[in-house]
Amino acid sequence: MTVVPVVRSAEPGRVVMSSPKWPGVHNHIGTFHAIAMCNIAEAAMGVLMEVTVQPSHQWIPKGMAVDYLAKAPSSLTATATIEPIDFGTISDGTDVVVTVSITDKNGNEVVNARITTWVRPKN
Repeated sequence: MTVVPVVRSAEPGRVVMSSPKWPGVHNHIGTFHAIAMCNIAEAAMGVLMEVTVQPSHQWIPKGMAVDYLAKAPSSLTATATIEPIDFGTISDGTDVVVTVSITDKNGNEVVNARITTWVRPKN
């Protein structure tokens, strides 16, 4: 993975990751490549789901909607959040949406992503 994600904090419901800006993530204008930012969002979502989903359940990503809000000229921070999940009410499976906000070194949001996951009890 070229984005070199670093987990800064991880707890059920919230994960913060950072990723340095280096030539491996540059696009043709020298800023963070759009798909590299998607990779950071997906990495943050994955860690979030791993620390949030109970051992009795499993998850898989289903889809991703991304808004590119600004050029990303610096290292980035991704914050993934999720609403509390009542695992006792999930019998067949349900969509769970993870929101990921990616900010530059000045705190400006450059990407907002919503990643839909499918959560269901393990067989």
